Amino acid sequence: MRIWLSRPHMGGDEMELVEEAFASGYVAPAGPMLARFEAAVADYLGGGVHCAALASGTAALHLAFRIKGIGPGDEVWTSSMTFAGGAFPIAYEGAAPVFFDLSPESWTMDPALVAEALEAAAKAGRLPKAVVPTDLYGQPADSVAIAAECAKYGVACIVDAAESLGAACRGAKAGSIGDAAVLSFNGNKIITTSGGGMLVSRDAQLVEKARFLATQARDPAPHYQHSEIGFNYRLSNVLAAIGVGQMRVLDARVARRREIFARYEADFRDIAGLSLMPEPDWARATRWLTAIRIDPAAFGADREAVRKALLAREIESRPLWKPMNLQPIFAGARHVGRGLDAALFADGLCLPSGSDMTDAEQDEVIATVIACGRAGG
Repeated sequence: MRIWLSRPHMGGDEMELVEEAFASGYVAPAGPMLARFEAAVADYLGGGVHCAALASGTAALHLAFRIKGIGPGDEVWTSSMTFAGGAFPIAYEGAAPVFFDLSPESWTMDPALVAEALEAAAKAGRLPKAVVPTDLYGQPADSVAIAAECAKYGVACIVDAAESLGAACRGAKAGSIGDAAVLSFNGNKIITTSGGGMLVSRDAQLVEKARFLATQARDPAPHYQHSEIGFNYRLSNVLAAIGVGQMRVLDARVARRREIFARYEADFRDIAGLSLMPEPDWARATRWLTAIRIDPAAFGADREAVRKALLAREIESRPLWKPMNLQPIFAGARHVGRGLDAALFADGLCLPSGSDMTDAEQDEVIATVIACGRAGG
């Protein structure tokens, strides 16, 4: 049987809630489950946040950019290492991306690089319109520090927390930091609505504007009237019902994935050439995916040899994100950093981390990885 990287893991209440949504008659349009899901996430994050449930995290980021007035001629600074959906919305609005390298401390966007670049940009009179710290593999970027730097210069900080619901940065829950934040409930996330996302902000007007734009920007009128360009970005009531059930098990899912990471860490601790994504003392990661780095010279096999060995045993793994500045679609984009992102892509691998993975399945993953080193790949 295949061992998956991270597959949906239901908690048990989801079907009952979906049936409730069907019984209510709200199958196609927005309905009560949508409001319940938004309220559940807002309650979990705390701090007076407001939430708009949307079709994807990418849709949420796009709406945040649109509402913040980002457009042609503007720069948006973001992490070089991210999923394409975290960078494409910059292009949707005609802005120019600038990709920032990672901190060795966290393997997320380096706040020192951002602070230095903001100071230089202010002196040059060329500040970005927004900075987008990106949380990776359940590890929060230091968005508290980055948001503070942005505030000095009046630059919007929109946090891409798509991969980190359940994590915390300096005591603040991931998704509650910055002018706005983005969450994802894609099928492989720590909790899922099959597909979906959310825009979160303490600015109630921003979230209400997002809801308006996400429902085709329909003006108040007895007929269909539009004064702005809108989008079909709202999450369905039925999928929201799944989200209501998933929120009930979020903390348990985080706890289980941290257990899985801890076991990998313990079993790889004395293996030369294997290291795991660090967790700074200011962060609490969900360990959505366990990310490791393989030093071929010390371990005896490279990342690709390990990935192929796992695949041969029907074990899914995946290289770390290819940096956006190395992607053909963003060729020529400005990059700020030292190349840690490229090195992590070359040597990094995500291992199966699903909260429904058994100990026996993890034993097989661990044994296969270690055997690669002993066999020289």
